[in-house]
Amino acid sequence: MLLAGSDDGVYRFPDRDGPTDRTAERTLASGRVMRLRTFDGLDGCFAATTTGLFHSPDGETWVDLGVPTEAVYSVGALPGGQLYAGTRPARVYAGEFEDGVDAGESDDGGPAVEWRECEGFQRLPSREEWRLPRHDDLAQVRDLHHDPADPDRLVAGVEVGGVHGSDDGGETWVELRGDDSAGDAVDDDIHELHVAGPGEYVAATGFGLFRTTEGGESWARLDEGVDQRYFRTAFSLDGTVYAGGALSNSATWDDPDADPELFAVRDGAVDAVEFPAADETVTGMAAADGDLVVATHRGSVLVRRGGEWTAVGELPVPGDLTGRYTPLAELA
Repeated sequence: MLLAGSDDGVYRFPDRDGPTDRTAERTLASGRVMRLRTFDGLDGCFAATTTGLFHSPDGETWVDLGVPTEAVYSVGALPGGQLYAGTRPARVYAGEFEDGVDAGESDDGGPAVEWRECEGFQRLPSREEWRLPRHDDLAQVRDLHHDPADPDRLVAGVEVGGVHGSDDGGETWVELRGDDSAGDAVDDDIHELHVAGPGEYVAATGFGLFRTTEGGESWARLDEGVDQRYFRTAFSLDGTVYAGGALSNSATWDDPDADPELFAVRDGAVDAVEFPAADETVTGMAAADGDLVVATHRGSVLVRRGGEWTAVGELPVPGDLTGRYTPLAELA
């Protein structure tokens, strides 16, 4: 089952091989869906939305997990089952499930998760600088991931605020921007932070595509020689980094000269991928049975098998700026 997020909730495709002109069925009505994630050791799928964090064991029924800050922009988990939520304004919360409950409702019908704020996140040296004027001078935690280099290591990407890491499950944090003076710093306008492997992260930002193989100690640009420097999403599969880029922000994506591209980075070389929806910006990616699945800002969902693209179906994108975020997740 393929799940896709849109501006008004989560949608379901029962498979990836049905009629190509079908429209996905909505199973969760919510605010804009920012992330859809599944985790080893936790059943089901988690949807981080602007109206809360929701969990579904089956992609059909959903429960609000009651994060203290309503606008949840990211969700992560450690291998031991510890759940984390990143919010707007930029805060990180750690959640503990009640005994005997993997996820869902407690015995009294309320959320089965007890949340506490990771207060060390607020003590990062650059914290007072995290803001963007067009976002009401607020920042948001766009991604939370476990780094497989250590069972207790978390990394967080903040828009606007950079990349930060914790080696103790969120209690204390350090900045992972790289060295500005050496020119190997990641841009702090993080749109998506993807963990490709132990110590290897890819950051899609408003001013370029960056990668670290040193746990954030230094960064390198991956987008040298391309005109598109506004990246919304990044993903890796079988050693290749994929990224959806455009010339400018989402307000321009329907302009005749928006010129979006899907890029593949292999062995340091950046190449444009031939893509049937050439005038659509890729805003979500996932892997399903080893294949790359993408969604665009206009709601096209496609899968790439053996170098050939096939349409999965259409995702409704009813927002004022269509499909700025279209996260995807495969639920077995």
